[in-house]
Amino acid sequence: MLAALARQLSARTMIADSSGNAGTAIAAYAARAGIGCDVYVPATTSAGKVAQLRAYGATAHLIEGSREDTAHAAAKAADRPDVFYASHVHHPFFLHGTKTYVFELWEQLGRRLPDTLVLPVGNGTLLLGAHIGCRELFSQHLIDRRPAIIAVQAAGCAPLAKAFHDGLTTPTAVANHGTIAEGIAIARPARGAQILAAIRDTGGTIVTVTEAQIRTAHTTLARAGLYVEPTAAVCWAAIEAGLIQAPSRPTSRPHTVAPLCGSGLKSKAPTARAADY
Repeated sequence: MLAALARQLSARTMIADSSGNAGTAIAAYAARAGIGCDVYVPATTSAGKVAQLRAYGATAHLIEGSREDTAHAAAKAADRPDVFYASHVHHPFFLHGTKTYVFELWEQLGRRLPDTLVLPVGNGTLLLGAHIGCRELFSQHLIDRRPAIIAVQAAGCAPLAKAFHDGLTTPTAVANHGTIAEGIAIARPARGAQILAAIRDTGGTIVTVTEAQIRTAHTTLARAGLYVEPTAAVCWAAIEAGLIQAPSRPTSRPHTVAPLCGSGLKSKAPTARAADY
């Protein structure tokens, strides 16, 4: 969606900031559209993600400091008339791209959605897109109810979970204590109030998982033939830990669906004992 808009506007360069995954997607579509691309990522970003950015022809800018420092550097660089700021956090067109996750799920499940969507959340772009998609399907009478959205954060960086359970409408300021789930290690999500409102709108909640639970889930998925990055393992970690409640009565819909939205080949392998593998 963003690349199509940038091409329509005759942009010469797309600039984005990312912890890795959104940046590589933007770089891929910029390459396809024939538009130059600069992506700002934290200096700690996995080497595989940086290599993927460069393979698409994007210029990768590695920024020292916090994830927020990375976003600030990108916004400053984008403040030029010939640049299209392809922010996956701030630009509304990005959410209308991620909402198609729900449309594809609806098609694959035979024109149904599950009772519960379990989604990783950092900046919340997949979650907010899913919320829009569910709302649109419901408004068109293509589903009879919207699924509850259960968001999952790593315990080491969980501003949204704290705010949600404290009954707040905006995120709580927290320190990022570090997590192997680098894709959701966002201490100050810019759309935090919108994320909290979306989850409450669906009757959902936010849960947290520990580093040990993430590592265990990562290993379990790999043993099942699904090699994902640690960020993508947080949803399975929550399911394995029994944090997702079953519906009070059986329905004809599938109960729970969680995405595995990141290849393990481009991420740092989580530290684990050899016996785990």
